[in-house]
Amino acid sequence: MTLKVKDAEQGDWAVLLVSGEMDLVTSPVVRQRVHDAVAEGRRSLVLDLAEVRFCDSSGVGVLIAARRLMRSCQGRLRLILPAQGGADGSHINRVLAALGVRRLFDIYPDLAAATHEEPLSA
Repeated sequence: MTLKVKDAEQGDWAVLLVSGEMDLVTSPVVRQRVHDAVAEGRRSLVLDLAEVRFCDSSGVGVLIAARRLMRSCQGRLRLILPAQGGADGSHINRVLAALGVRRLFDIYPDLAAATHEEPLSA
């Protein structure tokens, strides 16, 4: 499976809809799209990871780098992981939890929640 990244907007939020596999070969695409959004002046970014079926340490590194970049420019980064993720142990939830980094991110179950609510986790 390959990686696809689509751009969208929801109010003040830039949204990157990511699907496929985030690995050593594909994750630089996500990194570049985050950098592009910041270069365009976007300071509120949602990464929709609901359709990511595989994420290795390279993908996690990109997420951490995106968090660092957004914080450095006083921006906001929110992740969308499927609502059932915590309950069924979906891949990306397991990876983030196993590495002890899930707590670093503001995680939401869907786009509406990510663009309208306070963080569900810090």
